[in-house]
Amino acid sequence: MKRRRRSSRTSGALTRGVLAGALGVVAALWTWTAAGDAALAPRPGEATTRVHLLNNGFHTDLAVPRTALTRRPGPLGEAARSLAPGDWILIGWGDAKFYVDQSPMEGRLLDGGRAFFAPGNRSVIMLDPDQTDPTTRFAAANRNTLTLSQRALTRMLDHVEASLQLTGGAARIAASRSGDDARFYASREHFWIGHLCNHWTAGVLNAGGITVRPLRSVTAGEVMTASDATRRVPFLQSDRTP
Repeated sequence: MKRRRRSSRTSGALTRGVLAGALGVVAALWTWTAAGDAALAPRPGEATTRVHLLNNGFHTDLAVPRTALTRRPGPLGEAARSLAPGDWILIGWGDAKFYVDQSPMEGRLLDGGRAFFAPGNRSVIMLDPDQTDPTTRFAAANRNTLTLSQRALTRMLDHVEASLQLTGGAARIAASRSGDDARFYASREHFWIGHLCNHWTAGVLNAGGITVRPLRSVTAGEVMTASDATRRVPFLQSDRTP
C-alpha cells in the first residue's frame, strides 16, 4: 500500500508539472511579440505612400493605392493591372469558399465550422478595386493609416505576392462574384483556426516593419490594437483620436 501511495503522489506531481509547463508555453505564445523593423521607417525627405488598415468588424483588409501595385513587375502587379478601374485596391485573405460566399451567415454555419476546424482548407487572396477613398467609407475608429517608405511597402507587397499560388508564373483566379469587381486569386497557404484572415494581415504588417502579436491576432480588433500600440514608430500614423 505504501508503494502505491508513493507512486500515486509521484504521478500527481508529474501531471501537475506537465500542466504547469503547458500553461507556461501557452502564456509565452500568447504574449509573444514579433518586433517591427525600425530601419524601414521613412528617412528625412524620403517619398512615402499612405496605406490604410481597415476593420470590417471581424476581418481586416489593406487598402493600397492602385499605382503602388500596377507599377510592380511580377504576378501581383500583373493581377492588379487586369482589374476593373479604381484608385484603391483592397487586399484581403481567407478561406476559398467561406470568404467568397456572401449569402446570409445563418446558412453558412456548417461551412464556417469546416473552415475553422478542418485541416488543409484552400485559401484565396482578394484584390478588390475601389473608386472610393477609404477615409470617406470607414470611420476613423475603423481604420489606421500607415505612412510607409518605399522599402516597407515593397516588403509588404512581396509578402502578399509570396502567398500567391502561381500557375505558369502567373496568379490564378480561383473565384469571382457576379456584379462584383473583386477577384480572388489562389493562395498557397491553408486557412484554419490557427491561421485566420487576421493572422495573415498581421503577417503582412510585420513584413512591412510593424510590431504585431501573431498568436493574439485572431480578431480584427487585436490587429488594430497591435498597430495602435506602435504609433510611436514613425511609419505608423493613426487617424484615431488618442
